[in-house]
Amino acid sequence: MLAAGHAETLTVATYNVENYTLADRMVDGVYRKAYPKPEAEKTAVRAVIRGMNADVVALQEIGGDAFLKELQRDLAKEGVSYPYAEVLNAADEDRHIAVLSRRPFAAVGRHADLSFNYFDTVERVKRGLLELHLATEAGDVTIFVVHLKSRYTERKDDPESAMQRAGEATAVRDRVLKVFPDPAQAKFMIAGDFNDTRMSRPLRAMLDRGKTKIADWLPAEDGRGERWTHWFKRDESYSRVDHMLVSPGLLPMVRGQAGRIYDAPETAAASDHRPLVAVLDLKK
Repeated sequence: MLAAGHAETLTVATYNVENYTLADRMVDGVYRKAYPKPEAEKTAVRAVIRGMNADVVALQEIGGDAFLKELQRDLAKEGVSYPYAEVLNAADEDRHIAVLSRRPFAAVGRHADLSFNYFDTVERVKRGLLELHLATEAGDVTIFVVHLKSRYTERKDDPESAMQRAGEATAVRDRVLKVFPDPAQAKFMIAGDFNDTRMSRPLRAMLDRGKTKIADWLPAEDGRGERWTHWFKRDESYSRVDHMLVSPGLLPMVRGQAGRIYDAPETAAASDHRPLVAVLDLKK
């Protein structure tokens, strides 16, 4: 029982761990096919997760249940216990969304059935939508985990897969609203790798639908005031593609009304993304 006047806290992070799976990659100057994430990168990923010290870590680009269990087990060997874990198997068989948690889930929703019209076909949301409910003294808090389509495309009529990503975002948005028709009274967060920037069509679709306010975008920066979360090696470019969107009912509980970008020496070795962290002060 917490003392009167003290709020229960919940620290949430989202982290794209970059191909924590079998993937074609360069290793020590040699191109290898279907090769696991190098041990040095895995070690750095664990150091980042330890440093964030989050209660709930939403993950993107994990290679399914076996890889999630490996990460969970290796963290435990280093004294970091995340006893609760969930992964979603969706249309993308290689890269999954998942979550590690110190707290049990009151309920779990796996939305691998989301679809949308795309030109003359119907497409699935490649990584689906993972829905985690956690019981708190302020009532249930729900974390939705997303990883929208990358900018890679084979269609000249959809540069950088912008239309496909917007279709995915709309399907996710509509499912969130089906779960929570009145976001003003709901406590939820949509977190993950959106593969797009704040003013893009996918982000705008998830913030508002007509006159309905769905969520607010959380600003974030690192200790130096920098605001990028993704480094694209080929172009030497930096951008903010990882986001946390918070429902009107949860926003007042976000400490400082902002998140932070976690930065430590290990982040550069672990992934091409830097994680986002937010602290919730959950008063009754």
